[in-house]
Amino acid sequence: MTGNPTGGSTSSVGGATASRSPHTPPKGVDEEALKRLRHDLRTPLNQIIGYTEMLVETAGESAPAALTEDLQRLNASGSQILAILNEGLAPWKFEAGKVDLVGLRRSLLGLLTSVLGYRDLCEETARAHGLEEAVSDLEKIGQAARHLRMMLDQDSFTERYALGAPIASNPTSGSPVLFPGSRTPILDPTVTVPAAGHLLVVDDEPLNREMLMRRLKRMGFTATGAENGLLALEQLTKETFDLVLLDILMPELDGFKTLERLKADEKLRHLPVIMLTALDEASSTVRCIEAGAEDYVPKPFNPVILRARITAALERKRLRDQERAYLAEIQAERAKSERLLLNILPKAIGDRLKAGEQTIVDAVVEATVMFADIVNFTGIAAKLTPEQTVAWLNEIFSDFDHLVERHGVEKVKTVGDSYMVVGGVPLPIPDHAVRCADMAMAMIESMQVFNQRNGLAWQIRIGMHTGPLVAGIIGSKKFAYDLWGDTVNIASRLESHGEPGMIQVSQATADLLTPLFVIEPRGHLALKNRGKMTAYALISRHKPLCAVKSSAAVASSPGTTRS
Repeated sequence: MTGNPTGGSTSSVGGATASRSPHTPPKGVDEEALKRLRHDLRTPLNQIIGYTEMLVETAGESAPAALTEDLQRLNASGSQILAILNEGLAPWKFEAGKVDLVGLRRSLLGLLTSVLGYRDLCEETARAHGLEEAVSDLEKIGQAARHLRMMLDQDSFTERYALGAPIASNPTSGSPVLFPGSRTPILDPTVTVPAAGHLLVVDDEPLNREMLMRRLKRMGFTATGAENGLLALEQLTKETFDLVLLDILMPELDGFKTLERLKADEKLRHLPVIMLTALDEASSTVRCIEAGAEDYVPKPFNPVILRARITAALERKRLRDQERAYLAEIQAERAKSERLLLNILPKAIGDRLKAGEQTIVDAVVEATVMFADIVNFTGIAAKLTPEQTVAWLNEIFSDFDHLVERHGVEKVKTVGDSYMVVGGVPLPIPDHAVRCADMAMAMIESMQVFNQRNGLAWQIRIGMHTGPLVAGIIGSKKFAYDLWGDTVNIASRLESHGEPGMIQVSQATADLLTPLFVIEPRGHLALKNRGKMTAYALISRHKPLCAVKSSAAVASSPGTTRS
């Protein structure tokens, strides 16, 4: 390099001569190229620092003094390279046009020589004392240092980055990725956190992944590795993890897209993710956090800070899991309360009660009330054990409950062996009488099935009446939804004056059923407080006209007989 009249410098790279200021990036350099440069140089550097720190932690008092001293010097040299690299490629220098790639390369190569020298001394001492594990880690440090020197030794170092072309990648990986190192004093190896989680480490660089997993295990965590985002997503479907440490720059599926897929998955969206990357510019941080990352740790990271952030993320996850468990429990209890409320009150009334209505009472213009009662149940129950009585009564009324749902009427209550139903309450329906009639006939059939099932001959009688009534809730601690008025009393009287197996209805109900049902008059009944009333027996539904014609056609066909 020689001076020039403008006070700048001239450098010859690959036979080409370029003139520029000593503090100005090569012509054509852009911010993306410098980001990539920071990333590529930090990759092997962080491996050097990370493995050296772990060697110092495990050396302890039993290690040879010479090995401990050389390891500390090795770590100090690596930290010094990192400091120079961070300073030389600081974003503010790019903005001010003061990035000096030539000077940076020279400084890094000088310190890298010290790193390689101390590494060789450490390996020699470790081999002499039979420390095979330390030798293995020192070989990895040597591999990373040689990779860094290979990048810096390229004649076209500055121009390749200025023109946007990448430097040769790490021979051990398709694309270089950083591993966290430390710029702080070595951690006390006796200080660990309790094993509190299963962590997934996602990094495409094998040395980075292996080193981070080892450090996490020393901290007391369980760690599993994945070499890219696709394999990580596959792993997450097979195992349960508490936290993901996710690198950004990876082949196949990068960290940003992997994070997006995680947060879009209903089962995985609550899994905390900490991003690890050398892309330390603010835009990457913002993008990660906005995409749902729990935290962001730039490489090289401080192990103390990383451990603290992992612990904090796991604690937040624990609290969120606890919160979700509480919410699920609350929802389960709420659903249970809803079911209990629906067993006591009609849904429409329950909704009004939950909405805050204090007094619920409705004047209903027209509804159909039905009572059903087991004939001579008192005498029957006297011959049975209490358990058998309750069991059979429960069987009958459970069948009736299913019929209530099927026919769209409302069960009001049971009193002893009496079963009370209403149609048109609490919500008005135009065919309330028809629904109750269908329900009544289904109840007669249900009793026949019950008798066949249990070898009995029990019978019920049913009474129905249509008219106005009052409906509402009574009680303040034990709610009860009930009906009042002459309509209720008359329906009850019609049931009690009926015959076994009969559905007895009033004139008002018969008028609503006549077009659809077969109804026979039963004369006048003397009802208490009502005098004489005309009563009818509900027999069956009328057959549809098309069915009648079809039956007649079959009967008149040659070769057929009427059964």
